[in-house]
Amino acid sequence: GVGAPNDGYAQYFSGRSWLKRVSREGDYLPVFNVTFEPGCRNNWHVHHAGSGGGQVLICVDGEGWHQEEGKPAQRLQPSDVVEVPANVKHWHGATASSWFSHLAFEYPGEATSTEWLEPVGHEGCAAVAGEPAQPPRPRAARATRRGRWSYPRSRGAPRRTRRTR
Repeated sequence: GVGAPNDGYAQYFSGRSWLKRVSREGDYLPVFNVTFEPGCRNNWHVHHAGSGGGQVLICVDGEGWHQEEGKPAQRLQPSDVVEVPANVKHWHGATASSWFSHLAFEYPGEATSTEWLEPVGHEGCAAVAGEPAQPPRPRAARATRRGRWSYPRSRGAPRRTRRTR
């Protein structure tokens, strides 16, 4: 499953995310599954280490982005693996139109810590990633002529048909 809402780190994400520990507590290599809603990304951040360290991301579902500072963004799809060296500023998250899940773990090292930095700007992300400047907003429900409420269908959702008598 996707895990629990990632409330402990919500301030470092532009949308909703979920976190599930995959490894056992106390394991040598803690592994987490992180799931992002469409358009959600985490802030720029750095996994510091005096020696060793770094982060590995393994895309398991959906489509996402990863970018290291000063480099173009990489589009991620299932089975893609990204190795982020220690002390490199980067961000990752979902594309505007897809959910995204990845496994994340940090290489063991000495004097390790994570520094959370500024949010990734929509304009900066769009310029690098080729996506719209703003993630698409869900359409709101609207009143019909008969005073009933009409809700937009999700993409791929079956159409409701009216039963006739």
